[in-house]
Amino acid sequence: MSNPVSSPLPAAKPARDPRLDFFRGLGMYIILIAHISGNPWTLWIPARFGFSDATEIFVFCSGMASAIAFGAVFSKAGWVMGALRIMHRVWQVYWAHIGLFFAILLAMIALDLTGWFNKDYVGSLNLYPFLNDPGPNLVGLMTLTYVPNYFDILPMYLVILAMLPLVMGLAGLHPNLAMGFCVILWLTASVTGFGFPAEYWFSSGSSRQWFFNPLTWQLVFFTGFAFMLGWLPAPPVNRGLIILAVVIVLATIPFAWFRIYREFEFIREWRDEWNFLITKTDFGILRYVHFLSLAYLAWIAAGPNGSWLHGGVTWTAIVGVIRKVGQQSLAVFMTSMLLARLLGVLFDEFGRGLFMAAFVNLTGMAIITGVAYFVSYIKRQPWRQPVRPAADVTEHSPISGVRSF
Repeated sequence: MSNPVSSPLPAAKPARDPRLDFFRGLGMYIILIAHISGNPWTLWIPARFGFSDATEIFVFCSGMASAIAFGAVFSKAGWVMGALRIMHRVWQVYWAHIGLFFAILLAMIALDLTGWFNKDYVGSLNLYPFLNDPGPNLVGLMTLTYVPNYFDILPMYLVILAMLPLVMGLAGLHPNLAMGFCVILWLTASVTGFGFPAEYWFSSGSSRQWFFNPLTWQLVFFTGFAFMLGWLPAPPVNRGLIILAVVIVLATIPFAWFRIYREFEFIREWRDEWNFLITKTDFGILRYVHFLSLAYLAWIAAGPNGSWLHGGVTWTAIVGVIRKVGQQSLAVFMTSMLLARLLGVLFDEFGRGLFMAAFVNLTGMAIITGVAYFVSYIKRQPWRQPVRPAADVTEHSPISGVRSF
């Protein structure tokens, strides 16, 4: 988080905060674990012990990263160029979503066609409505009015991104106006239940909406965005706030951990009666409070400017790997969504014992880590690096006078 600025728009691109990449990288690993079907390790991810989960980490950190990536464009090049830059990113995310859908659909069909497995993998993702009526649902897919549950995050993200020019325009008048708009939009969508249709073209009729309502989830995105640009000041570091955050996090556990609340009827009744406070679809307020408390404690634990993310050789290396994954979050996320379905097949075939759980999860984590490093390498455009002069190459050729290639 950065210090507040006096002007409504940033004067310069903020320095990249190591904490951003580190926690976003952690979120990517957790998202992979959470999406592997029947994964025993999901019993121990943070979502089991609190109202918020890795989705909040992803969206909040995406807001911070967007402030770094796009904030300076609005400031230096003006609102029109900033809006064009956002349109370009929305275009990229849109096609990432479409490509991811067809990649996973193809993989599930291929698995079923082999005849090797007892499980119906197309049915496990409820993709038969698309295959049985592809015409209308293809229109729905391309217009984002057909969004299966497993494919919600990228559509939510691109709608929030599309809101960014409006928020930046309001911030040009005053940052408080922009943040006020985000709060009012969250409140309005929460109260009215307004959202986007997810199965609009189903012949049987369906009222299901997107699992993640972008009109409510934008609140956590723009909170991260505002902290990074200085619209919101960094919270003070004091014992009182730390104790309050710890109390909130600990007090949430009995109401979130199934091993506890399933044993107490009054907690189950509370969850049913007050579900709108913790709902994931419309981003209930207690999810926001829990996430901010957890994020504050994580921010404190990382030390000033992330100083505690550096230490011995081993710890620094581990942090470096996690940060690399966080820096390439879109590529890693897309890979993890497909990879999670394939890794789930290993559980179906070989069981979910202790060794198999470790093998599957660690293999998945190794693969997305490799993807992060590969994408980072490609982004450096190694083919544009200076080529050694021909004289240097031929000088050491074992056959004099032969041209080296």
